[in-house]
Amino acid sequence: MDNSRGDSSGVGVLDKAALVLGALESGPATLAGLVGATGLARPTAHRMAVALEYHRLLARDMQGRFVLGPRLAELAAAAGEDRLLAAAGPVLTHLRDVTGESAQLYRRQGDMRICVAAAERLSGLRDTVPVGSTLPMKAGSAAQILMAWEEPERLHHGLQGARFTATALSGVRRRGWAQSIGEREPGVASVSAPVRGPSNRVVAAVSVSGPIERLTRHPGRMHAHALIDAANRLTEALKRNGGS
Repeated sequence: MDNSRGDSSGVGVLDKAALVLGALESGPATLAGLVGATGLARPTAHRMAVALEYHRLLARDMQGRFVLGPRLAELAAAAGEDRLLAAAGPVLTHLRDVTGESAQLYRRQGDMRICVAAAERLSGLRDTVPVGSTLPMKAGSAAQILMAWEEPERLHHGLQGARFTATALSGVRRRGWAQSIGEREPGVASVSAPVRGPSNRVVAAVSVSGPIERLTRHPGRMHAHALIDAANRLTEALKRNGGS
């Protein structure tokens, strides 16, 4: 970012933050590098960088240099949500028709997950999760998917109080899908798979859910293939659109 033009929004602290973030666009920088690139005083550059690191907008690499942080990727993913939702409707409808179960799409928001799209089973006993529903990240196959590929520190934090273990998530990463049996709600089973953005980061979880009596206690055997196919279709849609 070129700060030689004297660009100013009139909100000094945001201008300084933008300078620091822009300075890292070309790659990692030491504190001295940030000072040189931004023209900020060393104490100011340090204060801004540490504050941005606190909010995960910056991070450190193995050499301790400042780099752009994971929160930026999360925000970029959220910016692609319209593209994801545009693709989700027909994919979830097909998934529902193939499996005979209610299908949902979840995104993570902080310590919760939100159902951002759904295709309900048309009749009979079903697990209804209305669009907009907020569910915990501590239970359920979609929560496992959204947690499994997290950074180690967030993974460790997220496992505290969870109904699943680090070993279970290791299995999820190996298989590429997750299942739960009565984990979120007694009598309900589900299967989920990861949707990835162009950077290969997991940006959503696609799921089917229904009563255990129909999905059995091994729902992955029945539906994992259909879930992986649906997740791959959504992933491809995001890549075609320059996605999240």
